[in-house]
Amino acid sequence: MRRTLTTLVVAAFVSALVEALTSDGIHHSETLSRHAFFKKVATTAAIVTSGSLSLGPNIAVATAGEEEDIAVYFGCGCFWHVQHELVEAEKTILGRSDNELTARAGYAGGTKGAKDGKVCYHNAAQIADYGKLGHAEVVRVNIPPSAFPLFAAEYCKLFSKEGYRADQWGDRGSEYRNLVGIPGGLNSVYAKQLVETSIKEGDKLDFAKGKGDDPDARALSFIMDTRDFPFFTAEQYHQFHDGFAAGENYPNSYNALASKYAKEGNLGNSDCPNGLLGIGALGL
Repeated sequence: MRRTLTTLVVAAFVSALVEALTSDGIHHSETLSRHAFFKKVATTAAIVTSGSLSLGPNIAVATAGEEEDIAVYFGCGCFWHVQHELVEAEKTILGRSDNELTARAGYAGGTKGAKDGKVCYHNAAQIADYGKLGHAEVVRVNIPPSAFPLFAAEYCKLFSKEGYRADQWGDRGSEYRNLVGIPGGLNSVYAKQLVETSIKEGDKLDFAKGKGDDPDARALSFIMDTRDFPFFTAEQYHQFHDGFAAGENYPNSYNALASKYAKEGNLGNSDCPNGLLGIGALGL
């Protein structure tokens, strides 16, 4: 989301005016240096140097120069539910439309990388099985760096106060372990922001440096360096899929996004069998 300086300044004042007239203020992450919806906006210079502008309750827009998106991924059990939650975060936090979504289900975290250029879901032909390659189910999303703490907060909300994920007693094993992939891994500023955000969200999780092929453990999430442990896009039939839990039968408009992006060439590449048997329907 790119804006000219003039547009940003105007947007800031409009946003502040709307807030003053309609609500008591909205609190944003201190990590992003956000003000309570510019309650104390004084000068244009102060606005531009504050670090970010808010055009609504949750929408973050870069100001001090144009931000290039970073690719990060989150793993927390089955990727179907996680993808839906990150899609909702893209819409709410970044104001993205159905034509702009970047959340994709996939695999990451294994030391063996790809086999013959592929990382695949379990399939009858046993082609590049992601579990055998040490990978976990994850969802990648491309976001502005300044928005990372907000997405980290959404990730933390996927866990109960005891650190259980929603499918803790269903999907078990290393394929469903918790992990977060960020540029630079444990030594990056994003790792610091992740831990700080986790504490603010109830301190439900511990974090450890991911070494690859890591185990599944309750209330523990492994921090991966995306340069060492890249993301591999999952098959089309896994994209924008309904979740397993009650109430996770998502709208048809959501499910249809998989074929929409595939037709546009924006779904991501996977040369794997599109289903257990490669039929491409009903998971077969």
